[in-house]
Amino acid sequence: MNFRIADSFTDSLSRLSAQEQKAVKTTVFDLQADPSTPGLKLHRIDRSKDDRFWSLRVNRDLRIVVHKSASSMLLCHVAHHDDAYKWAERRRIEKHPKTGAAQIVEVRERVEEIAPQGEQAPASVEERRDEREADYPRPFASLSQDDILGVGVPEDWVQDIRQCSEDGFFELADHLPAEAAEVLLNYAASGVLRPSEPSAVELDPFDHPDAQRRFRVLENREELERALDYPWERWTVFLHPAQRSFVERDYNGPARVAGSAGTGKTVVALHRAVRMARKHPDASVLLTTFSPTLANALKIKLHRLVGNEAQVHERITVRAIDTLGLELHERLVGPTTLASEARIEELLRGCAKEASAEEFNLRFLMDEWRNVVDAWQLRSWEDYKNVSRLGRKKRLGGRQRELLWEVFECLRGKLAEEKLLTMPQVFSALGEALDRGEPASYDFAVIDEAQDVGVAELAFLAKLGAGRPNALFFSGDLGQRIFQQPFSWKELGVDVRGRSNTLRVNYRTSHQIRALVDGLLPPALADVDGNEESRMGTLSVFNGPDPEIAIVDSEEEEIETVATWLQRLQADGVSPNEIGIFVRHEDLEHRIRAAVEKAGLTCFELTQDMDLTERGVAIGTMHLAKGLEFRAVAVMACDDEVLPLQSRIEAVSDTSDLDDVYDTERHLLYVACTRARDYLLVTGVEPASEFLDDLRAR
Repeated sequence: MNFRIADSFTDSLSRLSAQEQKAVKTTVFDLQADPSTPGLKLHRIDRSKDDRFWSLRVNRDLRIVVHKSASSMLLCHVAHHDDAYKWAERRRIEKHPKTGAAQIVEVRERVEEIAPQGEQAPASVEERRDEREADYPRPFASLSQDDILGVGVPEDWVQDIRQCSEDGFFELADHLPAEAAEVLLNYAASGVLRPSEPSAVELDPFDHPDAQRRFRVLENREELERALDYPWERWTVFLHPAQRSFVERDYNGPARVAGSAGTGKTVVALHRAVRMARKHPDASVLLTTFSPTLANALKIKLHRLVGNEAQVHERITVRAIDTLGLELHERLVGPTTLASEARIEELLRGCAKEASAEEFNLRFLMDEWRNVVDAWQLRSWEDYKNVSRLGRKKRLGGRQRELLWEVFECLRGKLAEEKLLTMPQVFSALGEALDRGEPASYDFAVIDEAQDVGVAELAFLAKLGAGRPNALFFSGDLGQRIFQQPFSWKELGVDVRGRSNTLRVNYRTSHQIRALVDGLLPPALADVDGNEESRMGTLSVFNGPDPEIAIVDSEEEEIETVATWLQRLQADGVSPNEIGIFVRHEDLEHRIRAAVEKAGLTCFELTQDMDLTERGVAIGTMHLAKGLEFRAVAVMACDDEVLPLQSRIEAVSDTSDLDDVYDTERHLLYVACTRARDYLLVTGVEPASEFLDDLRAR
C-alpha cells in the first residue's frame, strides 16, 4: 500500500501549535508503521461526499482526515474535531475527467437563505456576488466548458469561472487546483490558453505530473519525518513539474535559470546539485553562493531535501564562494593573508601621493581599484588602457589613465611586498593552478544568486567548468543585484545564450505582495551580453492579505504601528521565528528592537555567518535579508535620505553614476519586501522615501 501525504495536510499541520504538531507526528508515524494497529482509532466520516474519508484520532480534540483505498493511504488534513469533519464533508478526491490527474475537489454547493413565510427570499451568496460584479469584464466568458475543463478545473467550478470578474477570480482561485489557477491566470494576462497535456499512456491518477505537485509517496519513516518537520518549507521537497525540466535537462555548456523573487530559482539549484550527485555516483558537486549566510541556508535546505542519504550528502560541498576560494588556495597554492579594506585604503592614499595624483579622491580610487583593476586582475599598462570600463561612467583622458596606472601599479607592488592578497588575486591564482593541471576538485558546480558573483570568481568558475557539458549551472535574478556592477559573462568564457530559461510561477510570495513590489522594477532587465530577463507574465499561485504601507509622523508612532502589527500576527497564528524585520543600515536597528520589545517578543540579529537556527523575530539590514524567506516581513525606516541612502549619493564622484546608486537601492527594497510570503508591512517617517510613491501607485 502506498503511503502518501497531501500538501493540504502540511498546510493544516503548520497552523497547529508546536505541542499539537508533536502529537500529530507521533500518530502519523504509528499509522505509517502499521495501519492495522488496533490502538489506532479510525472512523468513517459518514457525512462526507467521498466515502473513503476517515477520521484518525490524535487526542481528545485533534483529528487527522485520511483517505483510504485498497492501494493507498493518504494524509489529507488535520484540525480540531469539528473543523476536521467540516473539511472532509466539503471535499472529495477524484480523477479529473480531462487531465486524468488526482485532485482534492471542494464540493460546490449553492447556499440559499430561507426567508420567513410571506417575505421574498434574500439573494444567495452567489447572486449577491453576481450583482456586485455585473458591470465588470469577465475574462473567461469566451472560453467553452471543454476549454476550462481542459486546464484542470473541476466540473463543479466551471460555470463559476466563466461568470467571474477578474477580482472575483482571485476569490475563486483558492478553491481550485493550483495548476488550473496558474493556467487561467496566464490566460487572463496573455490571452493564450495552454491546457494540460493528457498523458500518452494510462497513468495512476496520483502519478500524473499535476498530481505529484500536491501528493507525495513516502517510502520510509525518514521521508515522512522530513515532510512533517518542515511543512512551510515543503517546496524543497516537492519540485514543480515546470521546474523539473530545468533540473533534469542536459546542457552542452553553461546554463542559467532566471526569474523574479519567489519563483523557485534556489529550489531548482538545490535539486540540480542533488540530480548531478545521484546521476554521477563518483562525481563531486559544488553548491555555492556569494555569502556565508546564504550558504548556511542552502545547507539547511539540502538536509531537508536529501535527509539521511549519506551517499548524496558526502558528494555535495556547500560553501560561500570566498570561503571556497580560501580553502582551495590553501591547498593548491599556499597560505593566504588577506589585505583589509583599511590597509588597502592606507596604501592607496600613499601611492596617490607618490604619483602626485591627489586630483582623484580616495573613494574614486578605491572604486576604480575594486571594480576595474583588481576585479579584472589587470597587470600592465596595456591591460588597463584597453579594458572596457563597464559600470564606470567617469570619462578619463589618456594622461589621466597613465597617472592612475602609476597609482595602481604602486599599490600592487606594496601588497606584494607585504605578502597580502585580495580575494580577486586568490581566485586568479586558483585559475592559474587549474591551468597548470592541478586537480579541479569538482566535476559539477551549481551557483545560486549568481547575479552577485564577482568578475574574478566567475573567471575561476569558467576554468573549473572548462566547457564540459553540465559542468556549470547558474540561478539568479538581475532585479536582485545589490553587490556587483554589471560585467560581461561571455568575455570570461561563460556564454549562456540559448541555455538561459526564466521561471514565471511564483510559489513563495502572495499575488498581492508580488503585484505591489513589481512597481519597484522595470518590466524587463538585460545583462551586458544581451540576455533579457522579463518580469512580464509572472504569476503568484496563492492569495494573501493586502500588504500595508504606513507613513507616520514620528519614530514613536512607527514603533507603535509595527508593535501592533506584530501582535496581530501572533493572533493569526504566526510564530516569532516566521517573522523578519529589516532596515537599510544597522544604525536604524534600534527602531526594530523597540517595536519587538513593545510587542512582548524577543529577537535575534542576522549575521553573515549565522546558522539560522535561532528562534525569535529575525532582524537585520536589507543586505542580510538576501536569500531568506519568512511568512511575515516588515521593512522599517524607509525615510527620505535613508532610501536611497544619502551618504551613497553624496559619495558619487560623477553625476552619471547616480543611476547605479538608485538602481541598487531600489533592488535592495525589492529584495527586502520579497522575503515575505503572506504578510508585508512597509513603514517610514515623514518625509518618506520616494520609492514608496512607486509602491503606493500600484
